[in-house]
Amino acid sequence: MDQKAKTLSVPEAGREYFGLARDASYAAARRGEIPTIRIGRLLRVPVVQLERMLEQGTQRPVSEIKAA
Repeated sequence: MDQKAKTLSVPEAGREYFGLARDASYAAARRGEIPTIRIGRLLRVPVVQLERMLEQGTQRPVSEIKAA
């Protein structure tokens, strides 16, 4: 039985969903563009939340990104 992981590391999520390298993935997570949860020292990406965000097209407006 092939069971899909419920969370991914930040680099895995960035690579699999966006084609990003490791540093770009962490930068996107810091900006809130990749949803994360912290478990102790681990920073993980909940797959369900990421896929829901992509389905809904949820993103920050460009003006908000430029202001950051």
